[in-house]
Amino acid sequence: MRQIIGGKHDFAYREVSAGDARRLFADQPYKLELIDGLDEGEIDEYGNEVTEKPVISTYKHDTFEDLCRGPHVEHTGKIVADAFRLLSVAGAYWRGDEKNAMLQRIYGTAWRNRKELRSYLDQMEEARKRDHRKLGRELEIFIFEDEVGPGLPLWLPRGSVIIEELERLAKETEEAAGYERVRTPHLTKEDLFLRSGHLDFYKDSMYPPMEMEGVTYYVKPMNCPMHHKIFGSKLRSYRELPVRLAEYGTCYRYEQSGELFGLMRVRSMQMNDAHIYCSEEQFAAEFMRVVDLYKIYFDLFDIDRYVMRLSTHHPKKLGQKYVDNSSLWQKTEEMVRRAMTEGNVPFVEEPDEAAFYGPKIDVQIWSAIGREFTLATNQVDFAQPERLDLSYINAAGEREIPLCIHRAPLGTHERTIGFLIEHYGGNFPVWLSPEQVRVIPVTSSHNDYAAQVEERLAGAGVRVASDLGSDRMNNKIRQAQNMKVPYMLIVGDREVEEETVSLRKRDGARQNGMPVGAFVELVTECVASRAQTL
Repeated sequence: MRQIIGGKHDFAYREVSAGDARRLFADQPYKLELIDGLDEGEIDEYGNEVTEKPVISTYKHDTFEDLCRGPHVEHTGKIVADAFRLLSVAGAYWRGDEKNAMLQRIYGTAWRNRKELRSYLDQMEEARKRDHRKLGRELEIFIFEDEVGPGLPLWLPRGSVIIEELERLAKETEEAAGYERVRTPHLTKEDLFLRSGHLDFYKDSMYPPMEMEGVTYYVKPMNCPMHHKIFGSKLRSYRELPVRLAEYGTCYRYEQSGELFGLMRVRSMQMNDAHIYCSEEQFAAEFMRVVDLYKIYFDLFDIDRYVMRLSTHHPKKLGQKYVDNSSLWQKTEEMVRRAMTEGNVPFVEEPDEAAFYGPKIDVQIWSAIGREFTLATNQVDFAQPERLDLSYINAAGEREIPLCIHRAPLGTHERTIGFLIEHYGGNFPVWLSPEQVRVIPVTSSHNDYAAQVEERLAGAGVRVASDLGSDRMNNKIRQAQNMKVPYMLIVGDREVEEETVSLRKRDGARQNGMPVGAFVELVTECVASRAQTL
């Protein structure tokens, strides 16, 4: 690579016919497959469907010519010789399909100068330290087991604490915003998914059907059809609208094996789901109330970099990827644009990324180390309410079909917790920490007092444990630090005599001789306010 850079070879672009391309790459079967797809005009070189026949082109430098769309720099000398790095080698299925052959992929990165490369490598090293898969096991938050199955996380006690805290947060916030909580089963009859349209547009991502007593069932990939049935369970008046139904429902999606990635891409997920049924006149206000929920969570988790992405349909894919109703697509997309614009919410548009039943807002966020995540979604549905005969009686006494807003501001437990592990590097704020306080006696003679302190804290609702084992005190402190416990309370002779504790915070700050009552007040206030700092 350095020799090629040193040669400063020009990149020569040319467009070729499919026949010429096949002759040029006759001994390369994978390129021949790409050429066939390009020639037929159905898929591009990445395997994605296209609506226009792509151009077949090559680039050549020195004696090497390759099938490539480009673009490229002017010549190889434009690459700075000390500003690129080869990173790793890994197996990869051809075109991402596990049914295809396994190939070898070489990962590399190139930057404008050595300083930028160094900065990027440092960031990558920090990302490796914060990798949620690594920290998740070390901090005893979750595990995966082969006998359970890929993409099916097992939440350990500490991880369950985080889940429950997030649920508590969502329930408090949603109750204040006028949501009602519902619960639905994990599977349902095929008929419901046929009526909702999910089997037409989503079947490839669903687990295969089960048949019992002549009836076909599916485990649910989402909660919406059942929420629709709850809304439609009685005749509703316009005076009841908007109706906001919320649930932390467990859903199952058969993601491809090659796409599974820790908690970020799983097959079993618990969704912070809700559906809002409203009139067209109420839509803008309800849509922006959901956006306001996002902002509450961004402030709470100290997320200062995010973008709202409006995903729209592709007009040439109606009836295939999207519900076939061009006028409603245009109308609802414009409704979302107008609501976001009038609400002064910046957004970007991404064509051909909508849900099959309507446009959506995807929320992209960046962690403390600059890693991008898709956290949540806010979707407009004009199709399912009509398919499932949902209606309300309007002010004129006539039946009218409501609009439905699908929203999940905290996404799934899995992805949100994966993000938070990396965002905080495992150093969760006190309210979210699985273990908030560890009491550490200097010697075994102080165990009784340590147990008393633990009992008092537990009585105040604090998640606390005493380390009464036989290890030396310094080793106990190290173990608590490794588990990233926010507060360590050291108790010895002086603390027993004065009924105090010596506070040692996770960040290294210390305070000796602190009355137990004062510490209880400190930690409970920190938890109650969901403070970011210790």
